[in-house]
Amino acid sequence: MIKNLMRAVSAAALAVLPLTTATPAHAVETLPLAQAVKAVPLAAESREGYQRTSFKHWNAGQIPSDGCNTRAEVLLSEATQIPQILPGCKLSGGMWWSYYDAKWITSASALDVDHMVPLAEAWDSGASQWTAERREAYANDLGSERSLVAVSAASNRSKADQDPAEWLPPATEVTCRYLSEWTATKLRWGLTLDIAEQEALTQLAEACPTTTVTYERAP
Repeated sequence: MIKNLMRAVSAAALAVLPLTTATPAHAVETLPLAQAVKAVPLAAESREGYQRTSFKHWNAGQIPSDGCNTRAEVLLSEATQIPQILPGCKLSGGMWWSYYDAKWITSASALDVDHMVPLAEAWDSGASQWTAERREAYANDLGSERSLVAVSAASNRSKADQDPAEWLPPATEVTCRYLSEWTATKLRWGLTLDIAEQEALTQLAEACPTTTVTYERAP
C-alpha cells in the first residue's frame, strides 16, 4: 500500500516537471573511451613557470585527525592485505598489486602513489591557471579512485611526467584500463590534450572498443 502510494506521488511529481531538466553539477558520467577522448578539449601545452611545489602534497587527507596523510590513505584503501598501522601512521606489512607492471608489492616503502595525470602534465594542460587551493585539491584527490594509484616505485619513476603518447604501462593487458583512467582524470579536472596525446589516445582507443570512461567533475 505504501509503495503504491509513493509511486503515485512520484508519478504526479514527474507529471509537472518540464520536459528538459538541468544536469546536476557533479553528475557521474560514463562514455565509451573513443567518445570520451573526443570530449577532452584540445590545446597546446606550456610548462612555463612549473614547480612541483606549486601542488601542495601530501596533505592531511580525508580524516585529518587520524594522523595519516593522503599517500597513506591511498595505500590503506588499495591494500589487498591490510598493513598494521603503527604510531605516526607508519605502515608495517600488507600487500598491494601494482597494476602498471603486474607485480605484488609487500612493503609500503617500495610503493609510490602515482598521480594518474602527473603534476607537470596537469600544469601543462590547464592547472597553471588554477588557484593554489585547487592545485592542492588536485594533488590530493581522494574523491575519485582513478586520480591516485599505488604502484611500484620503479614503474612510477619510469612513467615520470609522460603522457600516453610517450609512455604506457609495461603490463600490456592493462592498457585499456590505463587509457580510461587517464581520460577520466582529464575530464574530471577539465584538463586538455595536446595534439600528439590526442592522436595517441584516439589510435589506442580503437583496440579498446568495450572500454568505458566513468568520471565525475571535481568540485
